[in-house]
Amino acid sequence: MGNCFQQLAQALDVGPAVLATVTSIQGSVPREVGARLVVDANGQTFNTIGGGAGEAKVLRHAQEVLQTGEKQFVEIDLSGAPQRQTQGICGGHMRVWLERWQGEAAKSLVDVILQRLQQGQAVTLVTPLDGASDPYLTENAVEIDAAIAFVQTLQPPPTLLIIGAGHVGIQLAKVAHLIGFQIVVQDDRREWANADHYPQASQILTAPVDKAIASLTHHQNLYAALVTRSYTYDLAALQHLLQRSIPCQYIGMIGSEKRVRQVYGAIAQAGIPREKLATIHGPIGLDIGALTPEEIAVSIGAELIMVRRGGTGRSLSERLRQTMPISLDNRRSP
Repeated sequence: MGNCFQQLAQALDVGPAVLATVTSIQGSVPREVGARLVVDANGQTFNTIGGGAGEAKVLRHAQEVLQTGEKQFVEIDLSGAPQRQTQGICGGHMRVWLERWQGEAAKSLVDVILQRLQQGQAVTLVTPLDGASDPYLTENAVEIDAAIAFVQTLQPPPTLLIIGAGHVGIQLAKVAHLIGFQIVVQDDRREWANADHYPQASQILTAPVDKAIASLTHHQNLYAALVTRSYTYDLAALQHLLQRSIPCQYIGMIGSEKRVRQVYGAIAQAGIPREKLATIHGPIGLDIGALTPEEIAVSIGAELIMVRRGGTGRSLSERLRQTMPISLDNRRSP
């Protein structure tokens, strides 16, 4: 969602832009309520509300809204019903609100949204559907009638704090950014922790690790990967990560089993409850036989997805292999 508003901010630098928002759905449809599409002043599009003829219809109407500024609903029929003008055969219907954003007020609103999301905080956007009022932010949307406004709480993207800016960290930032994480990097070595090595990072922190973690106190969706050069750095980071008032969604620590056990022992001696150690993924990543920094980054990225989406980490073919009498020997006979 943050990416959509980042694209909207860029579009507003060019001129007015149309934001298309899916406000309601029925039946089987390609996108969810709240999905958004941006059309800039040059007709360029960003994101998608499902593609196909339905999206093409929205884009045609978006050109009208760009020119006239008149807000409108677009109905997309995906029922595939005979003798009806349908835009697909998924089986359902989508209702999409089109609104032109323009000027300094719109830019300021987008800036606030992006700032809040980048700080790891949720923000609630209200889009009036009366055709006259402009969108605004609210702290209390309980009493807003859904018939007169579309209300959506925008959640911040998951933030991955990479502690240790070495070779693995560089590759991990690439992988994590690709799979939708906002990247924050901490390392006291400026020759490693810099924008040249980490162009994906929204923040690069060279302060001591305790101050760096404290600066992320209000992040509600924080993941942490400890890929440091020494277990002493892991220990310092864990002492602060495990005592956050908002628990981390994930803490992973690189290293051999021996190194991880050393850290666990030192953490236990520091008085941190043993049950908190059970939340640490150490050694970090899934067992895919990774050796190079790039492969290790993929292993960690896979584990991040597993934790975020509630996966198992097992091979998708495992169940089929157990239930079907197929040969696993792919060798060709002579």
